[in-house]
Amino acid sequence: MSLHNLSFDAIVVGARVAGSPTAMLLARAGHRVLVLDRATFPSDVLSTHLLHVPAMAHLKRWGLHDAVAGAGAPPHERFTMDFGPFAVQGRPPAVDGAGHPYCVRRTVLDRILVEAAREAGAEVREGVTVEGLLRDDDGRVAGVRGEDFEERAAIVVGADGLRSIVAREAGAEAYHDTPARTACYYTYYRGVAAPDGVIGAEIYQLGDRAVVLFPTNDDTTCVFVACPIAQFHGFRTDVEANYLEAISRVPHVAARIAAAERVERIRGTADVPNFFRRSAGPGWALVGDAGYHKDPCMASGITDAFTCAQLLADAIHSGLTGERDLDAAVRSYVDERDTRFLPALQLTCQLASMEPPPPDQAALFATIAASPEETTRFLGVLQGSASIPEFFSPANIGRIMSAPA
Repeated sequence: MSLHNLSFDAIVVGARVAGSPTAMLLARAGHRVLVLDRATFPSDVLSTHLLHVPAMAHLKRWGLHDAVAGAGAPPHERFTMDFGPFAVQGRPPAVDGAGHPYCVRRTVLDRILVEAAREAGAEVREGVTVEGLLRDDDGRVAGVRGEDFEERAAIVVGADGLRSIVAREAGAEAYHDTPARTACYYTYYRGVAAPDGVIGAEIYQLGDRAVVLFPTNDDTTCVFVACPIAQFHGFRTDVEANYLEAISRVPHVAARIAAAERVERIRGTADVPNFFRRSAGPGWALVGDAGYHKDPCMASGITDAFTCAQLLADAIHSGLTGERDLDAAVRSYVDERDTRFLPALQLTCQLASMEPPPPDQAALFATIAASPEETTRFLGVLQGSASIPEFFSPANIGRIMSAPA
């Protein structure tokens, strides 16, 4: 395969939080990149849109931190996970000079990322629908096609979300998969007072409900309610009443919501399966939700998408420059992704079950909640900057539980 005979080195299908960073990084490395998205920007998409501190660290390394941090959403000074009898509350640890999470609306964030890809030299075509893949005689993916176009490249990257056309056309099967465990509904309120005047994320675990607040752009707060998937059909018979009933279980939150103004309709979905997909093959790769999807209970989708975009861009670059075989390099990205994120996928499925933690785990969380130092370490786990297996290892749990009160 001669790259010189191709119009592009890489085609990225999907221009949101996985696709645009992948395209930007490849274009900055000198590669010819085409990005295609059926949406136009700015536009919204279902998302809780939290950027944990590691996501902000990626943006800092990419030179985009200040643009995102200055886009109108407040920095989060505190993270609260309330289990009822106790609450884990503190400030997440800093990562590589980034110190705060932000919850930036996708109408704002995605446009910043799209423009960064353009400024890096990628060609971005908005409002373009990819309908299938092109293949060489040997079956290798060689490009994409739409109603009135065909484009070819050395590699096609599917960054086109949960229902990825690239994944479907490539026959990318799921593994480590667990069906959806929750249904989720959210809307936005303007003027929700911050508890104690401290802005931050709040998560309330209420048995068969979870209530989440993320302060975001324009003095609004994303207020999110989840229920077990088994209760989805009952919940949807009267979404507004059931949504407000869940909030009423946290009286101080309900009072703050009652004093605020709802500014958008309630949105919801039960389409939140948990899986990895086979994400590499001859001439193609998947990144973001197209290749790795999970319940939003840890709000880490964007953070994980940024990490995977960096891993994949590095792998593709090494293949396009001849440093490594391209297909082997992309397979190694998948191996690294799975090794890194399988513990997070498993923890997410456990939390999304909405079942009470077993007594030993409840005791562990209560002990963590009583220690500011352990709280910071635990929040590092939740935000993805600390190792889940190391934190929950018997040796570390023993250290936490045996520490003097």
